Amino acid sequence: MGTLVSKIAALQDFEEFADLHWTGSFEDYLGVVRKSPEVTRTAYQRLYDMILSFGTESFVDNKKKIIHYNFFDDPLNDGRDAIFGLDIPLMRLVNVIKSAALQYGTEKRVILLHGPVGSSKSTIARQMKHGLEWYSRQKGGALYTYEWHLPEHLLHITGGEKVFPCPMNEDPLRLIPEEWRRQAFESMDLKSGDGPLRLKGDLNPACRLIFRELMAYYKGDWSKVIDHVQVKRLVLSEKDRVGIGTFQPKDEKNQDSTELTGDINYKKIAMFGSDSDPRAFNFDGEFNIANRGIIEFIEILKLDVAFLYDLLGATQEHKIKPKKFPQTDIDEVIIGHTNEAEYRKLLNNEFMEALRDRTIKVDVPYITKLKDEVKIYKKDFTERKVRGKHIAPHTIEMAAMWAILTRLEDPKKHDLTLLQKLKLYDGKTLPGFTQDNVKELRKETEREGMDGISPRYVQDKISNALVSQRSETSINPFLVLNEMEGGLKQHSLITNEDQRKRFTDLLAVVKQEYEETVKNEVQRAISADEDAIKRLAANYIDNVKAYTQKEKVKNPYTGQDEEPDERLMRSIESKIDIPESRKDDFRREIMNYIGALAVEGKKFQYNTNERLHRALEQKLFEDQKDTIKLTSLVSNVIDKETQEKIEVVKQRLIRDFGYNDESATDVLNYVASIFARGDVRS
Repeated sequence: MGTLVSKIAALQDFEEFADLHWTGSFEDYLGVVRKSPEVTRTAYQRLYDMILSFGTESFVDNKKKIIHYNFFDDPLNDGRDAIFGLDIPLMRLVNVIKSAALQYGTEKRVILLHGPVGSSKSTIARQMKHGLEWYSRQKGGALYTYEWHLPEHLLHITGGEKVFPCPMNEDPLRLIPEEWRRQAFESMDLKSGDGPLRLKGDLNPACRLIFRELMAYYKGDWSKVIDHVQVKRLVLSEKDRVGIGTFQPKDEKNQDSTELTGDINYKKIAMFGSDSDPRAFNFDGEFNIANRGIIEFIEILKLDVAFLYDLLGATQEHKIKPKKFPQTDIDEVIIGHTNEAEYRKLLNNEFMEALRDRTIKVDVPYITKLKDEVKIYKKDFTERKVRGKHIAPHTIEMAAMWAILTRLEDPKKHDLTLLQKLKLYDGKTLPGFTQDNVKELRKETEREGMDGISPRYVQDKISNALVSQRSETSINPFLVLNEMEGGLKQHSLITNEDQRKRFTDLLAVVKQEYEETVKNEVQRAISADEDAIKRLAANYIDNVKAYTQKEKVKNPYTGQDEEPDERLMRSIESKIDIPESRKDDFRREIMNYIGALAVEGKKFQYNTNERLHRALEQKLFEDQKDTIKLTSLVSNVIDKETQEKIEVVKQRLIRDFGYNDESATDVLNYVASIFARGDVRS
């Protein structure tokens, strides 16, 4: 064997291969069931256990306990299809699955994921299918099926096939006649959980015929019939059409219900003499092959009415009706997804009442938390994927902010802007607002998250900006926001001019927020002289201490005792909007904070108090901006000393805030133009 081939061969896990290709007699399988009764679980039980196998985390959001299911972080694909910000809808979905696993009634329903386009409905279904595939390969998720092995003199029963696999991958225990099962399970002490083992359903038509023929041949001796059964491990696979089915409606004229329930094998009719012989039938419809697993219906409400009869039977009775054969038992999770427009049609169609009655709708809205929306785009636009272009700080955040704003409903009862509402939802604090207020804001909405801009649109516009020629090495928020604004004119899902105008106005809100953000950032870069901030902080604390204790301050230059510098203290406090009437409270708060640290043996640092830190930075910025002359950037004449100071600021932006050379220069020019406008206004 060649060296390269041997390296590849060394990757093979022979033990795993042997486990996944295990075969044994029916007697062997009964031993497996006795040892691990979970192998007989229903499809819903297996799906629920699979989700739980990845663990959960709990957290509290606005006084509500939320369970986060780690499975939906997509650990099987390193987070490639991770779902963010939908913990509550996913909790509802898992509760439906749990209820079905416990056989409380929801196992007789279609799970319908309903929401706007691009809200992760397909991703959720895809994850569950992939999860079941993976779980079937694990020891804890093992399941089994069987095949018939016949000698030469009995091959006429199968039409010449020595090995006849069960076409619907049924549990081998179904080979025990239904009327014997309860007594048989009790006699073998087969249990599941706290009670006796239960198994519903009969054999599919093909296996039923073989079973019946062999029983006749052996004159009713069931034990001899079972000698022809070989049990094998069942590994689910969508690609191999084993236990995982996907159905997508086609043009109405081309829809055929046999795609769901199987069709006649015309080549074998001559062999068996009848088109109603199950051996002359292909049990390969999506319902057939999805048995023991899951079937996904893409755009389920676009199904032709003829399909709905099959769907209703499969849902309510767990049976399907193949052409010319009796009802056949199935055990599978049925999940579909649809968008708003199709669901509204369902509500208005009286002929679809039976489907509505057998459907559990789980709303999957758009994300309404900024930090979760940001995660979507940062997952797609990583440094590894985006090569040759730098994404400037705040670019993704501003794009996500606009997307969230389009999905939020205007506050009704509070004196709030939409942007303030977004920040409250994102966990920020605003004076006068509590968690109870945030809960009330959510409750007063009617369709929040069900309308607005989809993540796909934002992803497309970020992609457009990345490949445009408007920037050499980086893209910034304005490039992306302009792309998004330009795309609104052709957006197919915007139905009226009022909506288009609202979305455009919200872009202006985001641009204003970005302006404030970068002004703040440049201010911090200018005032990032740590020694200067420390000196200013020490001076302020000395004066506050003297003021609160009614003492005097020693002037370090003259050595004279002087009254606390009120002008200095107010110049700092005003930067964080401390009114004159509240200055004493704030100063006492600072001294109490310093005292509490001293009791714990800790030393006060100016940057441990966020409000004071911000005030000191702004004060230092005010003191330094005139010496740096940032506004000179908008002119053509910059002296060498000013250029050197601006270069220091630019390097701080690169070092501390994540800019590259081009984006740092751009943001400095932009902020300079803002200050220049301010000079004109003043």
